Amino acid sequence: MTASDTQKAPFCPGPAPTQTRPSAFEMPAGVVDTHAHVIGEPPRHPWMPDRAYTPPPATPEAYLKMLDDTGSQYGVLIQVSVHGQDNTLMLDTLRANRERLRGVVVPALGLSDGQYHAMKDAGAVGLRLNVLYGGGGTSLAQLAEYDALARDWGWHMQFLLDARELPALAPQFSTLRSTIVIDHMGHMPTAEGIESKGFQHLLALVRDGAWVKLSGAYRMSAEEPPYRDTIGYAQALIDAASERCVWGSDWPHVATWTTMPTVAQLLDTLALWAPDHATRTAILTTNAHKLYGFR
Repeated sequence: MTASDTQKAPFCPGPAPTQTRPSAFEMPAGVVDTHAHVIGEPPRHPWMPDRAYTPPPATPEAYLKMLDDTGSQYGVLIQVSVHGQDNTLMLDTLRANRERLRGVVVPALGLSDGQYHAMKDAGAVGLRLNVLYGGGGTSLAQLAEYDALARDWGWHMQFLLDARELPALAPQFSTLRSTIVIDHMGHMPTAEGIESKGFQHLLALVRDGAWVKLSGAYRMSAEEPPYRDTIGYAQALIDAASERCVWGSDWPHVATWTTMPTVAQLLDTLALWAPDHATRTAILTTNAHKLYGFR
């Protein structure tokens, strides 16, 4: 990689090699970590030339160890933007752990039915449109086509976007027939305020049937752990539809150059968001079981 490449796609640090369980509560049985990534290295797993960052590897073995360390029985892998539409590493990981894992793919349009079927058979339950980080390979310009693809294969549509864009996207989103999942509580800075148009549009989406990931606190927050400035946002989403809220670690926390969080810290933040035991347990278990098809 050249110096120019490094400037465009700077190296980002990796997570702690050993994780722990939260200190604020005991992890219940059946926890699902609904958002994490596995990342390979070139040449076997090429990186996208237009990626926004250059990550260290996050191997399937390290990922499974993280789940074990934190007390998560199940996991959902999300195709990472640096690998674009080459879902190979993620799908191989799903196939090797069929009972424990599900996945959300970033598929190209126009593939054969056999190729889509192979993704579904491996454990893919959704597709993702990432419009924040370069290299994702998808575009909202093809939203209708991806909606049709998701419906054909029984997948939900997961969006990584900035909630400040939601007012402008409302006409397009109103036509979608697939189940919608929004990443990282809308991925907007907490400085925007809960009453901001973008966040209010997100709340309306969730009230109307969308799901939301209570994740990525460190991507929104202007503070250090436990990210207290995110509490109002998470609690507003829980109030809107607690039954459609799920939690994810976002391991290995790519494109993070501030304090690298631990999964335990993020789970302790969840305890601030959802202090009620029953609500928090549903977010960690039964809600996610329903969305991702775990028994």
